[in-house]
Amino acid sequence: MSISSTIKSIQDIMRKDVGVDGDAQRLSQLVWMLFLKIFDDRESEWELLQDNYVSPLPEQYRWRNWAANAEGMTGDELKQFLDVDMFPALQKLEARGDDQRAFVIRSVFEDAYNYMKSGQLIRQVINKIQEGVDFNKAQERHLFGDMYEQLLRDLQAAGNAGEFYTPRAVTAFMVQMVNPRLGEKVMDPACGTGGFLTCSIEHIRSHDVKTVDDETQLQNSILGIEKKPMPHLLCTTNMILHGMDTPINIRHDNTLSYPLISWGPQQRVDVIVTNPPFGGMEEDGIESNFPTAFRTRETADLFLVLIIQMLKANGRAALVLPDGFLFGEGIKTRIKEKLLDECNLHTIVRLPNGVFAPYTGIKTNLLFFSKGKPTQDIWFYEHPYPEGVKSYNKTKPMKIEEFAAERAWWGKETDGFSTRTENSQAWKVSLEEIKARNYNLDFKNPHVGEQEIHDPEILLAQYAAMQNEIGALRGKLKDILQNALQGNA
Repeated sequence: MSISSTIKSIQDIMRKDVGVDGDAQRLSQLVWMLFLKIFDDRESEWELLQDNYVSPLPEQYRWRNWAANAEGMTGDELKQFLDVDMFPALQKLEARGDDQRAFVIRSVFEDAYNYMKSGQLIRQVINKIQEGVDFNKAQERHLFGDMYEQLLRDLQAAGNAGEFYTPRAVTAFMVQMVNPRLGEKVMDPACGTGGFLTCSIEHIRSHDVKTVDDETQLQNSILGIEKKPMPHLLCTTNMILHGMDTPINIRHDNTLSYPLISWGPQQRVDVIVTNPPFGGMEEDGIESNFPTAFRTRETADLFLVLIIQMLKANGRAALVLPDGFLFGEGIKTRIKEKLLDECNLHTIVRLPNGVFAPYTGIKTNLLFFSKGKPTQDIWFYEHPYPEGVKSYNKTKPMKIEEFAAERAWWGKETDGFSTRTENSQAWKVSLEEIKARNYNLDFKNPHVGEQEIHDPEILLAQYAAMQNEIGALRGKLKDILQNALQGNA
């Protein structure tokens, strides 16, 4: 059975349980179970690699000892074991010595809940996971990585306003262009289910990791913060799935709930890649953590102010923002002025409609900037639909190959992007033009007009053809009306 059909059959079993209500709860139930299975499979690896490996879990709560046997406990006994014994124990789990893994498990179970009421159905789900998923087989791990992304998309479809699964093509492109390297601290302050962080891990591993020490350095330099329990649990599991042994740096917290000045030099990072929630409103009082000039309850605006603060000198950032930020006024104007004064906002990639379908139809942009030098010019690049595509959707999402033209055009920041040239998709705007428009960054592609036909002969022929069509339609309509009137006579 394929992993996707395993997941589907698990969800079908859960639908029979009266305690589980809706997709979000089904996924939440599935993910803590998958976390324990993934963790157990990883423990099998660690036992082979480390002579004196000791599990952070008490023996009775290890997956192999209560779940792996298909004929093991079931019914009321299993339900009681989970609710009365295992969950309370893991929610208070203490570390043995300095094993940070215990803190990771505790943070996962602090947010988890066993929604299922039927011990028999719980046993059926556990058996499906045990049969269907083996993370120690490299091929299955890769397949599960794809399947996990599908789970994340399903969660987002069941999620709230302002939370969108960022398409893999977008995260990969943003990470490639920001180019995080070994030795740099990489952060996503609204990390959701971990898409940008896993992309960054893969990027740094493929370029720089050669030794065990390199891998240790990488694992200590990936940082994420997520406010909501469910995405945090998913992100922690995602990190383990991507070979992060102890994702202690994935915190369940609200990045905006600290005064801006508390992000001092020690807390600053080299690279930030993120898709902050937009369209959402923060709770009362959060804005008081920010200077008066930037106080707003619009989440994405607060995150941008925070990101400027969190970056080290010469730090680099890429983030997704909606069109409304580009042309917005008032506090948005002041935030844009701050951004252009303190950072070099060198590139804005304007994405077409539908990139985030079906979660939102809002048009979005990718902003790339580095901290320390003010902006002189901004390059805009309008990302076109591929040939033959009119929009994206769930079954036809954006593909990474579509960004090949941007990558070829991009150039290097070290030489001021000297190789960039204007073309039908790319144009440059000076700081003077931006200031003259009161920091409205909603610049349309000036080359689109040039692609329109201006030949009078062609235009007249098109006009004549349209007149003929109108005449033919008028004739048909006249006939229909005459027939109708005669029929009533």
